[in-house]
Amino acid sequence: MAAHRRIWLIADDYGISPGVNAAIRDLAARGRLSGTSVMMPAPSLDRAQAAALAALAAGDARVALGLHTTLTAPFRPLTSDFAPTRDGAFLPLASLMARAFLGRLDRAKIAAEIAAQLAAFAAAFGRPPDFVDGHQHVQLLPVVRDALLAATSAAAPRAWVRQCGGVRISLSDPKGLLLDWLSRRFGARAAALGMRTNPAFAGTYTFGDTAQIAALFPRFLDGLPDGGVVMCHPGEVDDELRRLDPLTDLRAREYAYFAGDEFAALLRAQEVSLT
Repeated sequence: MAAHRRIWLIADDYGISPGVNAAIRDLAARGRLSGTSVMMPAPSLDRAQAAALAALAAGDARVALGLHTTLTAPFRPLTSDFAPTRDGAFLPLASLMARAFLGRLDRAKIAAEIAAQLAAFAAAFGRPPDFVDGHQHVQLLPVVRDALLAATSAAAPRAWVRQCGGVRISLSDPKGLLLDWLSRRFGARAAALGMRTNPAFAGTYTFGDTAQIAALFPRFLDGLPDGGVVMCHPGEVDDELRRLDPLTDLRAREYAYFAGDEFAALLRAQEVSLT
């Protein structure tokens, strides 16, 4: 029997739609999540949605709340002079990545936007985030990573930041390989600033129609050390989610799995608990 482990199961994208928000709160109330990261520029992160999550976090659920730094389309920046944009929104991920690797991002504007999102989080929840990560893993990109680490160190010095280096990365998981490579520099920069990071990361998979989270999740736990992070994207599908994001039905499958008995039985069998 493996030694007992405590891991973080973090639901990304709180704020993207009412259906996703409701699913995340439900799982948190059941003790099926460790935390969730919040998209401050998302249109469904209004006062009521923030208050409902804050009340849950302050109650028996004790769910950790993080900032899901958002810098990609179709969402819009909080700062009025952010650049580059397209039709008033952030650039798509591919365009942002190209500019980041070519050194064509304005660090000052990136830093100002991240600081604004950190400030918006503090205003909404009455405190800094417990951790900081990034929508579509933007925190790992050149220029963005240094701006994010500096802004987080200043506004939320006790927060940990999410690196995405895996334990066992398969050649069949190109996304995981890229995130692992990007995380080496990110982790080194965070360590130089005295900032905490998670020891390992899991949860990437190809978001195809045939993906089955029940078959995938045991692999995420394989070799994951104490304190490791597994990201997830549970949610109920609604019109707002369909409007904003291509990841829809898989969110419903994740929600059903994490709410069900099979997930609870797996944690017991592997002597894993959620931190």
